[in-house]
Amino acid sequence: MFNSNSFFSVIIPTCNRNDLLAKCLDCLAPGIQTLPIEKYEVIVTDDGLETTAEEMLLKCYPWVKWVAGSQLGPAANRNNGAKYARGEWLVFTDDDCLPDRHWLEAYTKAITTIPEYQVFEGRVYVDRPRRYLAETSPVNESGGYLWSCNFTIKRELFQSLGGFDERFPYATMEDVEFRVRLTKQGYKFAFVKEASVCHPWRFKKGWYQLKQHQESTLLYLSIHPEQLDEVNSFYYLKHFWRVFQFNLLSAIEFGEFKFYYLVIEPCFYLRMSSLIFVKHHGHQLLRHIMSLPQK
Repeated sequence: MFNSNSFFSVIIPTCNRNDLLAKCLDCLAPGIQTLPIEKYEVIVTDDGLETTAEEMLLKCYPWVKWVAGSQLGPAANRNNGAKYARGEWLVFTDDDCLPDRHWLEAYTKAITTIPEYQVFEGRVYVDRPRRYLAETSPVNESGGYLWSCNFTIKRELFQSLGGFDERFPYATMEDVEFRVRLTKQGYKFAFVKEASVCHPWRFKKGWYQLKQHQESTLLYLSIHPEQLDEVNSFYYLKHFWRVFQFNLLSAIEFGEFKFYYLVIEPCFYLRMSSLIFVKHHGHQLLRHIMSLPQK
């Protein structure tokens, strides 16, 4: 059951997480969403290698369109799903999110109410209070982030911007880069609190995730060097202190004193501060030293 004249095309990238994907799709099933199924289509773009979600979708979710992913990471996978979209508007969410019943209807009302906007972001909340130091979630209660797990954009505008930058291989900073590129072009986006998805707590991936953040941030700054005014050495020094305080207070609250979260994770941001300083300011310091009079 694929709609050729859908208003929305919901794009869900996935990769070897059929259990989470099934829960997401259950929230988008006909009769569950308050928006009629005739108004939207759901496209799952699948980066799985050894196994995929295709068989599960054919058996349990025949109203969902499955397409093979590009195997180049989340940014490219989202772009791949968008290529198959037929809706006037693209709606992005992730396979580990649980959209509320009024999710699509809330976006419909916002589009009707504020027709001059071509981009809207929705609320991202968690299902319970945090219990462990290792838990994380991209909570968005007031807007301004444009997280890729919950926003909608006119398909023509998305295409004119070139979609997500496929140089980002990880699920880190690719949506931030897209937001910066969007706003540079003069487009604004509105926050729709009623268009909510739940993003349950997930466990951090340790040092591997921090390394992804480092690589993605340095790439982001190379593409948008003007962002050094905000994302710079001082920013990461402050972030080091915030993370240390937060993790320490959380450790006291949970009775969970782990070396990684009290030392390694905060110190990573000190490392980021040094890396950015050397990469973007080291040559200036070296020139200054070399210009000093020799005794």
